Amino acid sequence: MTYRLGLLGYLGGTARTANLGLLDQIEALRWVQRAIAGFGGDPGCVTVFGHSAGGDAVAHLMIADGARGLFSRAIVQSAPLGISRGRARMSAAMDAAAGDLDARTPLPELLAAEARVEAAAAPFGLVAAMPFGTRYGVAPLPAEDDLDAAWADAAPQVDLLIGSTPREVALFLPGLAATPAAPLARVLALPVVGPLLSRGAVAVASWKVYGGAVRSFARRHAAAGGRASTYRLDWGAPGSPYRAAHCVDLPLLFTDEAAWRGAPLIAGADWSDVERRGRQLRQVWADFARTGEVTPRDVPGFLRTHRVSARR
Repeated sequence: MTYRLGLLGYLGGTARTANLGLLDQIEALRWVQRAIAGFGGDPGCVTVFGHSAGGDAVAHLMIADGARGLFSRAIVQSAPLGISRGRARMSAAMDAAAGDLDARTPLPELLAAEARVEAAAAPFGLVAAMPFGTRYGVAPLPAEDDLDAAWADAAPQVDLLIGSTPREVALFLPGLAATPAAPLARVLALPVVGPLLSRGAVAVASWKVYGGAVRSFARRHAAAGGRASTYRLDWGAPGSPYRAAHCVDLPLLFTDEAAWRGAPLIAGADWSDVERRGRQLRQVWADFARTGEVTPRDVPGFLRTHRVSARR
């Protein structure tokens, strides 16, 4: 489904409605409820899945006012849930930088302001990696202090499959290295020490932003009475500097050889292996969509899935 992004979808402020991107998604899901039977589908068996910002959106649709009952299963892929909270000061700075932009502002002027608004987020650390995101305490989302209770309340109504890769942030290191003035970039460029520090930084940041949040989210969901499974995708192309990084699930789920030809993410991979692994991953996704269950498995170098116990 398409929805508004960036400044158009998630800027807030007294004269502006925040979370428009999320509201767009709710409207799309309402349309699915009205139309799915005409395509031979079951309105009581709708699965929503998304990757990265899309995964973040799926997680928040679970607790969005007006979205309950529109879907019964959710697949959350590589969502940066570790930086979804503690954003109030950054959001206020972005709103201030936007000034008097409102619904009457011409579109070219709005788009021209996006870079200025995004720059206002830069001093706020890791959360600035996703400056335009969901706003808490603004319709259709609860206040930040009420998030855990809201997700616990939604858990029995939505089956969950959530996961990530072990090297998510490896995809973003080249952008850092392209900025010579960045102290970390200079350190990572050092011989011997640089690669070691790079691996450590990737592992720690991937866990902080993605992996740790996946585990916490799934445990809370199961403890609240919901069915929850996790996955970890370890597959990486042998010639890629990124290996099991952010987005590596996408060529496996959408295996169009022409679309991915030349992509560094799958450099050195034989396309037949991409196809084979893709069929296996799509089978997991499809089985979950049909049943809400995931068969526990451990395929070294590829995929681990796990049913989460209801015990805390």
